[in-house]
Amino acid sequence: SAAGMRFPLALCLGLVALATANQSPLQRRVVKEVLEYFHGRSNVHFLFKEQAVEGAVERVNPSGIFVQLRVSLVQTACRKRASQRHNCRALENRRKPTCLACYKFDSGDVPKVLDKYQNCGPSHHLAVKEIKQRDEAECRAVEEAGRAADTLYLPGMFAFSRGLPA
Repeated sequence: SAAGMRFPLALCLGLVALATANQSPLQRRVVKEVLEYFHGRSNVHFLFKEQAVEGAVERVNPSGIFVQLRVSLVQTACRKRASQRHNCRALENRRKPTCLACYKFDSGDVPKVLDKYQNCGPSHHLAVKEIKQRDEAECRAVEEAGRAADTLYLPGMFAFSRGLPA
């Protein structure tokens, strides 16, 4: 019935709204990688933590799994080099950068990263049309990763097997 068809969609949308507990393992992994990437930048001196994860997309295709999400970060009172990291107070009035991340994983038991793209900046900066377009293009390229290998491999194999004497 039509009502039955509508229910799973509502369910999916509801899941997106729930916090980090319901993120898939790959999404959690991307969030962790984004934080490492952000803290790896030389101009970042404080510890940041995720405030929100939005727009999470996870698509499975023959060449692997594509994950895209936006992570809103918030600065904490801890220095980046601090050894105590678990009870760092968030500073609400400080800068809150946003990171866009696109990752392509292979479909192994322990998925490996085939390609990735990350861009962090003030959220108003990421909303600028040119930057948005570049981010979208980069993410499309990441999603295509691993696919070329399939298409290049098969025709060559076919031609090779055809060339052998019967």
